[in-house]
Amino acid sequence: MADTDPQAAPRLSALAHGGGCGCKLAPAVLRDILSGMPAAAPFADLIVGTETSDDAAVWRLNDSQMLVATTDFFMPMVDDPHAFGRIAAANALSDIYAMGASPIFALAILGMPVNSLPVETIRAIVAGGASICAEAGIPVAGGHSIDSVEPIYGLVALGLAHPDKIRTNRGARAGDQLILTKGLGVGILSAAFKQDRLAPEGYDAFIHSTTRLNRIGADFAALPAVHAMTDVTGFGLLGHALEMARGAGLTVEIDAAAPAILPWAEALARDGVRTGASGRNWASYGHEVMLPEGLPQWRVDLLTDPQTSGGLLVSAAPDEAAALLEMARAQGFDHARIVGRVVAGPPGVRVLAG
Repeated sequence: MADTDPQAAPRLSALAHGGGCGCKLAPAVLRDILSGMPAAAPFADLIVGTETSDDAAVWRLNDSQMLVATTDFFMPMVDDPHAFGRIAAANALSDIYAMGASPIFALAILGMPVNSLPVETIRAIVAGGASICAEAGIPVAGGHSIDSVEPIYGLVALGLAHPDKIRTNRGARAGDQLILTKGLGVGILSAAFKQDRLAPEGYDAFIHSTTRLNRIGADFAALPAVHAMTDVTGFGLLGHALEMARGAGLTVEIDAAAPAILPWAEALARDGVRTGASGRNWASYGHEVMLPEGLPQWRVDLLTDPQTSGGLLVSAAPDEAAALLEMARAQGFDHARIVGRVVAGPPGVRVLAG
């Protein structure tokens, strides 16, 4: 790697055409690609594969252990290399927690424009990811690196869970209430940051949310009242709620005003700040979402906003939802809210005016 002057290094975010989970392929494009995947039926121990757009693959090791495996990586949405590494690692580990598992180790995925970035910057990215893994109690046991045009970082993450504690995005039941453990607006804050329009308080809230581990997912999975989970990332709340609805064969209702919104995100959304990924998300699945008449565009933008290291969307028995909400808040998820419910009906999402 070329060792250049750190003072001359370009902004990380300026080296990427997109950032965070806003880099993901549009939902419709991804579904089209995966439609040609061979069926997993011959592999009896593959419990969760690509069929239901779940957060991670699950392989049966034995009667008491399931191996949960995922990978996630993206381009930077911030300029601080250590923060970029932390965000990317927390986002990757979220898939493990969303399945109800606990991570055991990770492998790093690193692609860097080595002639543009100093070694110190790249080292800080890797160190940031390792620091989040240390918070999760796991090592980064290896990885792979390439010289790439844009900076890319992420993890392969592996976890373990008892079969009874695996939670997928397809177990929701009619009557369940839906809890979202983090606030919305990560993509909008990221867009504002790139436009030099994000106040320090908004940036701090953005970093705090995206680097908070979703380890509460493993705790939720131990409770019979929790029927389904997924993490809300690049497809936005409506996109991941739709995956839950398809998996369960039910209708998901989202109260438009119920999700918490990260500081500054609402004001920026009202002022027209949005991501390109938000528009791609709506173009992909808007025909399966029923909106109330008169819902303002800024509210739609928040509901489709790509979340990097977003919250867990939890489908739970209605008589236990309040207790689960308090459990989340007791673990520091101050923006946790009950945001909707699951009802009988065709697979789809209905947004209700709040």
